[in-house]
Amino acid sequence: MKAKYVNPFTDFGFKKIFGEEASKPMLLDFLNSLLTETHIVDLSFKDKEKLGKNEADRKAIYDIYCENDKGEKIIIELQKAKQNYFKDRTVYYSTFPIQEQAEMGDWNYELKAVYCIGILDFTFDDKLKSSESEVIHTVQLKDQNNQLFYNKLKFVYLEMPHFVKTEQELATRLDKWLYFIKHLEDFQTIPEIFKDNIFIQAFETAEIAKLGSAELENYEYSLKIFRDNKAVYEYAVDTAFDEGKLEGKLEGINEGVLKVAKSMKLKGISVSDISELTGLSKDEIDEI
Repeated sequence: MKAKYVNPFTDFGFKKIFGEEASKPMLLDFLNSLLTETHIVDLSFKDKEKLGKNEADRKAIYDIYCENDKGEKIIIELQKAKQNYFKDRTVYYSTFPIQEQAEMGDWNYELKAVYCIGILDFTFDDKLKSSESEVIHTVQLKDQNNQLFYNKLKFVYLEMPHFVKTEQELATRLDKWLYFIKHLEDFQTIPEIFKDNIFIQAFETAEIAKLGSAELENYEYSLKIFRDNKAVYEYAVDTAFDEGKLEGKLEGINEGVLKVAKSMKLKGISVSDISELTGLSKDEIDEI
């Protein structure tokens, strides 16, 4: 059956639903259901090009960067495949909206809060100290007594494969959004539980038949890249892991990841795509 709505795990689909001016009501609703400690009245999208210090940084930046009515910064990334040093990368990019707040001249160093949100289409290999089926992981700076040290930097990771609630089990607004994101491409009609103004707008925004010709072309290209990369990555992972390389290390790099990257390279996948999917640097890929 042909899909009626865009796949929100594609770059185009995610930004269409949450990353455009017309999408602000949906993004506001989603963020307020997730970040319960702060109520957001309004948002403004910020220029992601200003985050990185160089061209390489700017090409690998988060999907959405916005500022709320309190001046707090929010960066959101939809991450489709595992990468080496993924946590390191999210911490690194969190420094950009912090540094951006520096003022010239006499400044007392007071900062606005920064929230980093990762919507993950995979699960962490290293289990955090929580249930293996837990969906939401919140991370903040704490001291040796587990007391909160700094409340203006927060990381929120959503492990989408762990979200397995049925429609009948949805209890909160966030439950509905996670169910919407995970199952949108499978819907042919709007379920009764989603029939309020915000979700109706979200479904209408995501309807493929309402895309213009240029948007449709961009979406189909984005969907092709998503499916090709996912299929190749999964196949490469399976074949590499079948050879028992998962536990091996080569100069500090997981050998299974090296075989995945080598398989991708032989299949003609671009170096930039291999780097994005595996977390290896371009120099490391060139040496394979």
